[in-house]
Amino acid sequence: MSEKKLLDEMNQVQLAIELIELGARLQVLESEVELNRGRLVRLYKEVRGESPPKGLLPFSTDWFMTWLPNIHSSLFYSIYLKLSDSEKVDRMTAFTKAYRLYNEHVDSTGGEQVLGLTRAWTLLRFFESNMFQLSTCNQCQLPFVNHAHTPDDDYVCGICQPPSRAGKPGKKKPTGKIKEGSN
Repeated sequence: MSEKKLLDEMNQVQLAIELIELGARLQVLESEVELNRGRLVRLYKEVRGESPPKGLLPFSTDWFMTWLPNIHSSLFYSIYLKLSDSEKVDRMTAFTKAYRLYNEHVDSTGGEQVLGLTRAWTLLRFFESNMFQLSTCNQCQLPFVNHAHTPDDDYVCGICQPPSRAGKPGKKKPTGKIKEGSN
């Protein structure tokens, strides 16, 4: 019996290390790993070489609805669903694999990583709490993250119909320097 308990603890430590390496905050670790807070803090310091960051986790569904975060969130969640359905793995294994695949995809395309691990975990929790649903775009037929219970008969995604300022850099602010020769 104690051998089983030791193996369970080792698996929990391994999960914690993997999550820390992927960028998990302490609150995520406390929710997903069956180790006490003191051990998680010590483990975090050992793996990252610094104390865990303080502060609250993001808790707004609105962030996921903005143009670029919605595209990245939809990509991640689609990968997660495919892994959890096809491989019949537990929730956290599917989550970490999906997050690694999301990062690999972003790196291979030269894109910017928009979805951090904490946001990805929050997204998963929002789906589990029935705060989100997947809506299929009428034009490209791909699934996208949307607020739950939103009528989506005429849903068009942000890729097929991007907002007018999507992907455009912001205007540069004046530096306050006066050019030579101007009075």
